[in-house]
Amino acid sequence: MAQVQIEPIVDHFRAEMRSALVTAVREVVKGANFDETALYRAFRRALRSKCDAWEDIPDKYVNAG
Repeated sequence: MAQVQIEPIVDHFRAEMRSALVTAVREVVKGANFDETALYRAFRRALRSKCDAWEDIPDKYVNAG
């Protein structure tokens, strides 16, 4: 079992995650009108409250390169 820091991973993929989150919300909530920045900030707050700083990840999802 490996451990990863969730926040740096999310930070690394910030643009991709923000875009995917916006796309998903617009797909599920047709005609949704929202502040994309505020949505992403709320997502980050929720992530911090739901995940530990370090999370266990099964080895099969980690490639040491």
